[in-house]
Formats: sequence, C-alpha cells, structure tokens
Amino acid sequence: MQFDRSIRVLLPLVFLLGLASAEAGAVLSLRQAEQLAVSEDPGIQRLKARAQALSENAIADGQLPDPKLKLGAVNVPVDTFNFSDTPMTQLQLGVRQSFPRGQSLRYRSRRTAAKGRAEEALAEDKSLLVLRAVRRDYLEAWYNQQAARIVEDSRKLFRELVEITERHYGIGKQTQQDVASAQLELSLLEDRLIRIREQEEIARAALARWTGEAAYRPLETKLPALPRPPQRQAMLAALEQHPRIRAEEARREAANQGVQLALEQYKPGFALDISYGFRSGQDLDGSERPDLFSAVLLIDLPLFTDKRQDRRLSASRLEKVAAGYARIDRLRDLRKQLDGAYGRWRRLGEREKRFEQRLLGEAKLNAEAALSAYQNGITEFTPLVRARLRELDARLQMLRIRVDRAKTQADLLYLAGQVGGVAP
Repeated sequence: MQFDRSIRVLLPLVFLLGLASAEAGAVLSLRQAEQLAVSEDPGIQRLKARAQALSENAIADGQLPDPKLKLGAVNVPVDTFNFSDTPMTQLQLGVRQSFPRGQSLRYRSRRTAAKGRAEEALAEDKSLLVLRAVRRDYLEAWYNQQAARIVEDSRKLFRELVEITERHYGIGKQTQQDVASAQLELSLLEDRLIRIREQEEIARAALARWTGEAAYRPLETKLPALPRPPQRQAMLAALEQHPRIRAEEARREAANQGVQLALEQYKPGFALDISYGFRSGQDLDGSERPDLFSAVLLIDLPLFTDKRQDRRLSASRLEKVAAGYARIDRLRDLRKQLDGAYGRWRRLGEREKRFEQRLLGEAKLNAEAALSAYQNGITEFTPLVRARLRELDARLQMLRIRVDRAKTQADLLYLAGQVGGVAP
C-alpha cells in the first residue's frame, strides 16, 4: 500500500518533468518566433497605448470648457458689514460658460485624432519592423546551425582522409608530410567549426531579443518558406499605402488642422455670465427688497494680432509644409530600399539557380574524382584536399545565398506591408 501511494505521488511529477523536457527540446519554428516577437514586443504596445490615449484626448478636446460657479458677496458696507443697510448689498450665485473662438473645438479635436491615427500607423509599422527583424535573426541562426552540420559532415570525411593517409604512409605510399598535412587540414576544419558555433551563439542571442529563452531551442531543419513578394511595379504603387507613409500623411493632416485652428483664433470668443443676487432688508416704502438677476456677455477682441495670431498662423503653416516634405522624404527612402532589395533578391535567385544546376554537382564530381585518383596513386594529397575544400565552400556558399535571399525577401515583405507569417 505504501508503494502504491508513492507511485501515485510520483506520477504527476514525472509527467510534469516530461512536459518540461519536451518543451525544452521542441523545435522553434519561424511562425512561433514571429508570434512571440509580435505579442511581447513593448514598442508595439507603447505605440498602441499612445494611439488610444490620443483617441481619448480627441474626444475631450472637442468639448466645451467646464462652467465656472460664482459665489460671492457684492457691495457690502465696510463700516457695519450689515447686509441689510444698503440696497445694493447682495449675495450672488452665478455660472459662467466660455465658448472658444469659432470652430476651435472641432479643429482641435480633429488635430488630436489625426495624431492618434499617426500613432496607429506607426504601431503597424513597428509590427512590420519586428517581423522583419525576427525573420532575419532567425534565418541567420538557422544558417549557422546548418553550416555547422555541413562542416561536421566534412570533418568526418577529413578524418577518413587522415586514416587513409596514415595507412598509405605505413605501406610506403605516402610521406610524413602528407600525414602532417592531412592532420593540419582536419585541425583547421575543427577550428572553422568552432567559429561557426560562435556565430550561431551570437545569432541566437540576437533572436532571444524577440523570443526569450525559446531562441535556444533547435530550429527547423528546412529553410522556412516566406510568402513570395509582389511584383516590383505593384510594390512601388502600394508604397503610398505603407504604414510609414500613412503615418506621415496623418501627421500632415494634423498640421493642416493646426492651420485651421490658427485661423479660428482671429475670430472672437464668447463667455456668458449669469448670476442671481439675494438681497435682504426693506425699501423706503417698507416692502421687501427684490432679488436681482444679471446676464453678461463677454466678447474677446482680437485686435492686436501681429504678435500672437499672425505668428501662430505662420508657424502652423510652416509645420504643414515640413510635414509634407517629411512624407516625400520618407517615400523616397522606401523606394530606394525597394529598388535595392528587389534587385538583390533577383540576383541572389539567379546565383541560387546556378549553384543548384551546376556548381554543386561539379564540385561534388571533382571531389569524388580527386579521391579516386588519390586512392589509385595517380595524384598527390594536395589536389585531393583542395577538391574537398572547394566542395565544402560550394555547399556553404549555396547555403549563404539561400539564407541571404530569404533575408532580402523579408525586407521586401516589410516594404510590401505584409504582416502575414511564413507560407504554409
């Protein structure tokens, strides 16, 4: 019975440890990395919070100022402080309501709302930037992971070469220099593997910026397939709707509303003052003194505008001009990025096709021919090593081209404004 009880206690612990081990050894896909990065990025949440704050302020900016309550004693005689001595003494209760100039409330609200739309567009742009960054960091870590496997395979081949060379040396077919040369190439290859592992650690540290500890899990074995970017002309036309451009457009609209707000300051503002005065005492004929009601209309007189209204109108117009230039500059920058990235993507595609169709096969055949010639005593050890290293370099170059093309594709997807994940 005691043994059964212990089993029941240990089973949940074993199950939880199994889940933890499975999670630690689970493969981190690019889609999972994207989801972790976007959902946990503080920069995106900050921009969304600012956009929501401006949206709330836009509603508040469109409301009239709060009315002011007036309480006071008027015309109190200072010799007696008696409220019944003089007919003008009264206790007043009143309300004052101000009305801003012209359509100031409407334009102020629209300006704040436009600023909120700019922050919303920047939040969307930040999401695209995070996606681009996590994709590039993931692909770089993936490259080093795969490069280490390729070099590891080559190290096994070079170990075999060392063994073959030692056997040939034992029967007098090779010299001591060939054995030393084989061992040197193996050591250099092991050092190369160490340097690749170092680069992989650096790449995973960069990926951990977006995914946390999940960055140190094994990555996919196949290169993740990103969505294919649109045609260049379609992307150029769509740049007008890129979140970054929409943010600049919203800022320009906010500046335009600022111009309208400045124009409204040339109009008079109003304030309505309503009060009720309570009086005590009696008139000369013995009747009770009546209470008094007052209504006063106050009007702003914008007569001296050269130092205030004129200056603010000029400043708001200059801000509108600056916002327009900022949009043009941003659009030119995005077009420059698009032209460069699209050209690089196409050229890398051509190189990838060339490696697949010719160079990898030729390098492999050359290495196999060199090995056969070496085993048959036709050639020396140096050409064999050179052939093997060329094959290794060709495989690594092919891998580098594929990863660089995928990273450039991530840049194009950012410019295309695509938020979607990896292709299924």
